[in-house]
Amino acid sequence: MPRRNMRTTDKVKDFKGTVKKLYARIAQYKLLIIFAFIFAIGSTIFAIISPKILGNATTEIYAGIIAKINGVGTINFINIKNILISLTILYIISALFSYIQSLIMTSVSQKVSYELRKEVSYKLNKLPMKFYDREATGDILSIITNDIDTLQISLNGSLTQIVSAIVTLIGIFIMMVSINLTLALITALVLPFASFIVLLIVSKSQKHFVNQQKYLAEVDAEVEELISGYTVIKAFNAEEKTIAKFDEDNQKLQDAGFKSQFLSGLMHPIMNFVGNLNYAIIAIVGSLLAIKGKITVGNIQSFIQYSKQFTNPIAQLAQISNQIQSMLAASERVFNFLNEEELIDQGTLTTENVAGNIEFKNVRFGYNENQIIIKDFNAKINKGEKIAIVGPTGAGKTTIVKLLMRFYELNSGEILLDGKNITDYKRSELESVFAMVLQDTWLFNGTILDNLRYGNLNASDNEVIDAAKTASADYFIHTLPDGYNMVLNEETSNISGGQKQLLTIARAILANPKVLILDEATSNVDTRTEELIQQAMDKVMEGRTSFIIAHRLSTIKNADLILVMNEGDIVEVGKHEELLKKNGFYAKIYNSQFEK
Repeated sequence: MPRRNMRTTDKVKDFKGTVKKLYARIAQYKLLIIFAFIFAIGSTIFAIISPKILGNATTEIYAGIIAKINGVGTINFINIKNILISLTILYIISALFSYIQSLIMTSVSQKVSYELRKEVSYKLNKLPMKFYDREATGDILSIITNDIDTLQISLNGSLTQIVSAIVTLIGIFIMMVSINLTLALITALVLPFASFIVLLIVSKSQKHFVNQQKYLAEVDAEVEELISGYTVIKAFNAEEKTIAKFDEDNQKLQDAGFKSQFLSGLMHPIMNFVGNLNYAIIAIVGSLLAIKGKITVGNIQSFIQYSKQFTNPIAQLAQISNQIQSMLAASERVFNFLNEEELIDQGTLTTENVAGNIEFKNVRFGYNENQIIIKDFNAKINKGEKIAIVGPTGAGKTTIVKLLMRFYELNSGEILLDGKNITDYKRSELESVFAMVLQDTWLFNGTILDNLRYGNLNASDNEVIDAAKTASADYFIHTLPDGYNMVLNEETSNISGGQKQLLTIARAILANPKVLILDEATSNVDTRTEELIQQAMDKVMEGRTSFIIAHRLSTIKNADLILVMNEGDIVEVGKHEELLKKNGFYAKIYNSQFEK
């Protein structure tokens, strides 16, 4: 089934819907956010007032110097001291308010991201298998890591920055008007020009930011595939091809990153140029006004400071708009993931007294509705029977047991467990009935003891060791450093493939299921170990309904019943000797394995 890339764009498709969902997420922290806004506004206002007070100190010094030159007075250091003390208090209060609002928003953003990660983790365990067939692993990981991190970082800074930027823009203009209306109007003329430059840069750079996110996701996915498939890459001598592909995408990422950063980096130099041009105009006009006595020297200094800060909020708002765009795009991907259809569980029955009788009735299934692979499957298995399912690759053997465990829903037909449809049982109860040993082993980073206990979390150490002995795993475990306490690495590459298989078999034994499923369980072990496992499994399968999928037909000679499948249908049914005597499809497969 083709996989869909969940991270193909950085643009928001449903802007209003995403904003509503994000608001619903942060609404529970509304009071905290309001307090953060209040402190952000307070911090900004105190920071805005400071230049004018500093200008008063300059005016006081200037007046004192002039008075001293004229011999009519001196510098009033007491007034200057009081002004500086007031200024220091304002700076401290502004910094304190800024710290408090930052602390509040950090707390809110962390709580929101914590809840989202918690929900995503829960969702991962509730999604149907078809979702994982459809989506690439790298894209799913990108949601859990990159998207939630983007949401957290943007939420932490963007909201209060918007408030601060708007308050700064309005506050600075008010302060400039209070100093001199003429100079304020001159500075205000800069606003549309600066806004035009900012919008132009944003429009040009946005597509490169989009490409940067897209290529970043592709590079992340390639790294994930490189690490997980490193052995295959080495085996097929594909290092050069892999490196070339990575270099190609990495170059695209570099180009997009350079263009986006270069264009956005132009904003500050251009804003500085506009600010400096405005500074020169104000210095000239302000000097003329000062000569006429319409403005003091300190006020000119304060006005110049305000004018240099006037364009900063505009650039800040432009940058915040990019952050918000990324935040909403990331939020949309997270919310789309959380809205994915979950496993349906309308069952009410428990499996406490289930014996293990199983019946397939007119089962029809396809991973894609247009490509049916199980066409009309019928079989009846009594409790305690050992059933072997054989057939060529693609016949539908593994699919049958996946349907039995309800990994997928049927297109039509039904599967009965003790005479009742498996959809009538609670899903969690149904899952406890089965234990499965796959050809592809799965173990996690942790001790061998913990990996085995995964089959039964309440098992004692002695029960774990007994299960390992039954699976012929105890001997090799004792040869490993630290024995049962040896830690398997993330790739579980510090033990062999056969040893991994033995551990998964021991784990299934420890689960003590009512129905045991072995899908090529002995494919990765040597002949001697296979023989030991076969003897152990014969003991384990006594009195327990068991399904064995095997290509090596010599391993299923003693099965109670053999279902021979081909192209999604059962073509033959019987015991080993009976099927050989028929000299049909089974006999052809069996004899082909022993032909020279």
